[in-house]
Amino acid sequence: MARLRRRAEFLRVAGYRKKWVAPGLILQAAPGTLAATPQTRIGFTASRKVGIAVVRNRARRRLKAAVAAMMPLHAAPGHDYVLIARTGTVRRPYAELLGDLETGLKSLGLWR
Repeated sequence: MARLRRRAEFLRVAGYRKKWVAPGLILQAAPGTLAATPQTRIGFTASRKVGIAVVRNRARRRLKAAVAAMMPLHAAPGHDYVLIARTGTVRRPYAELLGDLETGLKSLGLWR
């Protein structure tokens, strides 16, 4: 899966206003920009509210692991996703983090 890297890409997904909030993460989604190639792109972010740099990096790594386990099989192709870490991301058990991601995809109608 490709990555979202530029701020404008993150803002485009946020501007679409399709999101789901869980204790472990916030999932935002938007249709992809290239309709000819249904490519799934994902971005990760963690603000300073999550904690110091070590904690933010750990939260991002946990989100990346959850995405690697679930999104290739179950995420709808042709969409851009942004996962935002929350303060509970680091302390939340991994199984519940996967459950948050699964529930988010289902509630946004992007589960396959």
